[in-house]
Amino acid sequence: MRRLPLLLTTAVLCGGLAALGALDRGTAPARPPGSDSVRGADRAPDGSSSLTRAIAADQQRLRTIPGDATGWARLGSEYVEQARITADPSYYPKAEEALHRSLQLTSKDNVDALTGLGALANARHLFAQARDFAEQAIAMAPAHWPAYAVLADARTQLGDDTGATDAVQQLLDRRPGTASFTRAAYDLEQHGRTDDARNALQQALDGAYDPADKAFCQFQIAELDRDTGRTDDALTGYRQALRTDPAYTPALAGQARAEAALGRSSDAIRDYTAAIARVPLPQYLLELGELHESLGHRTEAAEQYRLLAAELQLATANGVVDDLTLGQYQADHGDPDEAVRLLRAEWARRQNVLVADALAWALHRTGADAEALTFAERAAAHGWNNALFLYHRGEIEKALGHTGEARRHLSAALAADPGFDPLQAPAARRSLDELGR
Repeated sequence: MRRLPLLLTTAVLCGGLAALGALDRGTAPARPPGSDSVRGADRAPDGSSSLTRAIAADQQRLRTIPGDATGWARLGSEYVEQARITADPSYYPKAEEALHRSLQLTSKDNVDALTGLGALANARHLFAQARDFAEQAIAMAPAHWPAYAVLADARTQLGDDTGATDAVQQLLDRRPGTASFTRAAYDLEQHGRTDDARNALQQALDGAYDPADKAFCQFQIAELDRDTGRTDDALTGYRQALRTDPAYTPALAGQARAEAALGRSSDAIRDYTAAIARVPLPQYLLELGELHESLGHRTEAAEQYRLLAAELQLATANGVVDDLTLGQYQADHGDPDEAVRLLRAEWARRQNVLVADALAWALHRTGADAEALTFAERAAAHGWNNALFLYHRGEIEKALGHTGEARRHLSAALAADPGFDPLQAPAARRSLDELGR
């Protein structure tokens, strides 16, 4: 039985307890457009300097006390977080080594090491492994709240809708705060409940005291504004987050995204470039490349796509499995047949709405529109009013000759977010003109 209606009631009853979650650093799931790394790796507040100091302190301690299982588990989790903040996947093998060292020292009831391994598996997109590690940790220590955060993310990415909602609820019950409210907001948004999602994010902000946590929450609210077509409000929110914490790179990239949607291309290119100089996430490289392409800057776009390929190769070399991002890139900028192959492999691993939408689009790009429509319908099953999903479905229906449905979904995409993508939003308008508005 679904417990979503209870979710925000729990949050309201927590009231002042929300402040206890102000230092939560849990990473919330991704939201498209683009890929599940799009707004996936950049969810939690930036804290690179303090984290670097913590890593150095733990390394020094472990040289002195190499048998400290708790210290090895903590160091491994810090490496996972450092990889997220810096977009440097070379920290993942270090994290794996430290976490397994902890388990070797203390194999019984080592919930910290198991939770860390779950977070590492999520970061590598090994979501089934992440779910299993989290469930092992919870079986040992049902009150261990970080494991529920790992479990919620894993189940979300695996497409376990009911299980993800339950894990979010369990997290809220144990640790109302930034990590739980932001995951709750994402779950609610996925089910079309944007007002409830906004309320959850506002409660997260109200309970945040550290500037990094406040910036994180302000960014999340701006993302929700951006996803619902309130681009001016989103731009204001991103700027507010940057004033709160100037080092918070996701807000800088978000500002660029909003500027691009508002036609302020020069500002967007400047801010994307600055964000990439700090953290070269594939998401940012892809978005800047597509912005350049939309402006006719072919050389500049090709350079961003080259860098994107290099980043994905580096991630693969360090244990990351990301056929989704590469498949999405191939569908729009490379070989659609290769995109279908990659995305079928991803779908075999996890039946997530992001993968359903990406596979639908890749199939459409190869002309397999009848099968594409079945996956587009799967992507829409939860009621997520996502502009990219709506656009893809509209184009598939147009190709199939379903004129009325195509017109309805293309119009809905532009109503949800008129500037959802620098290449595909103009294509949606052209298709509507062809169909007759």
